[in-house]
Amino acid sequence: MTIPEFFLTPFNNGPQVDPWEMLVRLIVSLAFGFAISLVYRWTRRDDVGHSFPATLVLLCVLIAMVTQVIGDNVARAFSLVGALSIVRFRTVVRDTQDTAYVILSVIVGMAVGAKSLWVALFGLCLVALAELFLKLYKAKPPSVEPEYILKVRGDFDCELEKMIHDSVGESFTSCAVVSVGTVKQGALIEASYKVRLHGSDSPTKIVKTIKQLPGIESVQLLERCLEND
Repeated sequence: MTIPEFFLTPFNNGPQVDPWEMLVRLIVSLAFGFAISLVYRWTRRDDVGHSFPATLVLLCVLIAMVTQVIGDNVARAFSLVGALSIVRFRTVVRDTQDTAYVILSVIVGMAVGAKSLWVALFGLCLVALAELFLKLYKAKPPSVEPEYILKVRGDFDCELEKMIHDSVGESFTSCAVVSVGTVKQGALIEASYKVRLHGSDSPTKIVKTIKQLPGIESVQLLERCLEND
């Protein structure tokens, strides 16, 4: 099918690009975008949503389009930079390694648009292999006992620390005072401890044991949520 001449005339001053070659490059960039998205889903996290992988696919195609529009024209390159600078992305990237995938999608799209197919192919393969290696041999943090905050409230005359140590001290691998104070206008004393339990000891059993001590009004054992670095 031929395009009417009157429709092509206004575009004759632009870069001479074969339409079918341009279409093939865009299709190839789309395939590379899907490949990048699959690598990301496979290696990064299980709870990944739909938005970010889809962005990687579209970004690869868009960069391939931009690269073909620019061609070898420096003036056009600066014009596009100025035009695209008005775009603002307000979504914060949750992981710094996700930024690497954004850059990968940009580079692959640019390589396909610039006819450097092997750069895109080899680069994507090497990144996928590197991510696979990092996923398989990722250093695991040393396993430690769960850490809890133990809150005990009792009569003002209670020696809480001694009572806890004598009754359930053997259940802790570590115990450190966090805070001590009075409550209910000085009628009761409340203490908080940072403790680690033996793996075989039940938190429920520890709470019941402390609650049965004389003068103890309430006991709470709260597991701390520690973020992995």
